[in-house]
Amino acid sequence: MKSLPIPFEPTASFCYRFARYHLLQEIAQEPEVLTGEPFKLNPVINRVMATYLTEEQLSQSYPARDTEGKVHLVGVGIRFFTSLRAKRGPESPFVWLGKSGMYRLKSDSEVSMEAVEDEDEEVEEQADVEFDGWIYAFSFPAIRKSDTAFPIKVGLTTALEVETRIYAQCKGAGFFERPVILGQWKVKRVAQVEGAVHAVLKARGRWKEDAPGDEWFITTVGEIQSIMTFLAQ
Repeated sequence: MKSLPIPFEPTASFCYRFARYHLLQEIAQEPEVLTGEPFKLNPVINRVMATYLTEEQLSQSYPARDTEGKVHLVGVGIRFFTSLRAKRGPESPFVWLGKSGMYRLKSDSEVSMEAVEDEDEEVEEQADVEFDGWIYAFSFPAIRKSDTAFPIKVGLTTALEVETRIYAQCKGAGFFERPVILGQWKVKRVAQVEGAVHAVLKARGRWKEDAPGDEWFITTVGEIQSIMTFLAQ
């Protein structure tokens, strides 16, 4: 029996912390998982759990939240939180395949793209630090117009390829259409440039307030290009 990384207690907090911060990474090292082939998660959870917890510990119960008189078993709680974090958690090393509890280990390219997304977020949060990168603009065929302004997302990335970043971003957000890349500009001080472009568009009343995030604007490629040209002077 392996030593528990955190003290055991029959509580929801223990189940959550053990599942999220320890069990997910342990499962990722199991032989059938490392093959990269699809695997059923629950049997692996049960096997790895049994190396840390006895049957007596797994069968202990704790009160269910907001449900008087109802209890959950520790083993059931750990399986629930592990499955939840495997499917939805940004820390998950797995891809949910959408059926029968099947998953697979993320590929190196998927992990690398998530690292780029994390880096882009850090760049945006550190506007006082200078990074080289790309300003990009994209939209979707269904909302694109040729003769008037339409919704365009204007963002930044430090990835080598803008296309990879945009397609991964849209795939992860659940969009059903393939995005159309309208423009990309290689710049120095990318966070500061993005901030300036956004500020100009917002000052002109172009910001689309009801869109997810704060990077969508009712504008045109020509307007964005004119702003980029001005900033490059």
